[in-house]
Amino acid sequence: MAKLSIDPPARDSILLPMRTHARVLATVALASLSANASAQVPRSLSDSEFASLVARFSEPSGYFDTDNLISNEDSYLHPMTTLRRLGTSGGVYVGVGPDQNFSYIAAIRPHAAVIIDIRRDNLLEHLLFKSIFAQSRNRVDYLSMLFGRQRPADTTGWGARSIDSILAYVRRAQASDAEITRIRATVVSGARRSGVPLSDADVETIRRFHDAFLIEGPELRFTSHGRAPSAGYPDFAQLAMERDLEGRQRSFLATEDAFQFVKSLEDRNLIIPAVGNFAGPKAFDEVAKWMTANNEKLSALYASNVEQYLYSDGIYDAFAANLVKLPRDSKSVIIRSCFQFCRGRHPNAVQSYYSVQMTALVDTFASLRAARRIAAYYDVVSLGLLPP
Repeated sequence: MAKLSIDPPARDSILLPMRTHARVLATVALASLSANASAQVPRSLSDSEFASLVARFSEPSGYFDTDNLISNEDSYLHPMTTLRRLGTSGGVYVGVGPDQNFSYIAAIRPHAAVIIDIRRDNLLEHLLFKSIFAQSRNRVDYLSMLFGRQRPADTTGWGARSIDSILAYVRRAQASDAEITRIRATVVSGARRSGVPLSDADVETIRRFHDAFLIEGPELRFTSHGRAPSAGYPDFAQLAMERDLEGRQRSFLATEDAFQFVKSLEDRNLIIPAVGNFAGPKAFDEVAKWMTANNEKLSALYASNVEQYLYSDGIYDAFAANLVKLPRDSKSVIIRSCFQFCRGRHPNAVQSYYSVQMTALVDTFASLRAARRIAAYYDVVSLGLLPP
């Protein structure tokens, strides 16, 4: 039998398909990496997605001895100069408390924000704010609905007005009993539409909080249960008109642009309130996982003076561990406030201000903790701070 001879294929006839296949695989891999690298939180969330994240991030509610309807930090805008100089922007913002967060959000322009507070009441107040944002075209609409005033018949040109001028209108404006009843009902209906399940008690709390704004007007101040407001506490109007260290009004109500940015996040369900302890086992952990899945970094954590309470409760180490779980970069910061402990003697203290603000890089905080240099609350408000 004749020997069958099969000539081997030419080298290039094997390598060319292999090279083509390799290029295709490489292109697909690079495209996948690029997509993952540029992934961010969604452009918007549905109401059900929003409610799901609220539940996912939340822990059982705790107690704090105040309704905390507005901030008592008159110095809250002093970090703005540092944030601008450092270039902190984008990412995910994490905060605590009521609407002072909106001013940091307006300055930082994050892709999303998560507000974590030990009180469920804070979550309910944010649903109140969310409802009012959804039904407001601009700042004068927002403040009119918040304080139960008649909106201007024509708001053309109001976007260019100063916050001082808008507050002057709100102080003068009146609304009929029927209009106030309509506003109250509309606000509650909007909160119900958020997708977050609300009990009858929750709805009553939202009404009670809104009534406090309706009754007190722009003179509303921070109050604690069983204690009168301190003489140093600012009212709503003062906070709205407050200035940064360069003398510029920087609250979220100071300009229409700042307000509209916050409104856009609210309308797209990207300001997510949650119930949680900064040292708790779930809230920070779940937020960190969500940020990682969306390839987001922390832009800023506004901690107010929560760390003071965490130290006094002996759970500061748990908070420190939670903080470093959040994905971060070299511009991620923590914004703190301090009161009696710092007033008049801290390098950042400004004469006549009731509170003191300070900003530090999270990287610096992590390094100080690793070196065991933070052993007391004094160290928290003294070490590794950025220049104001």
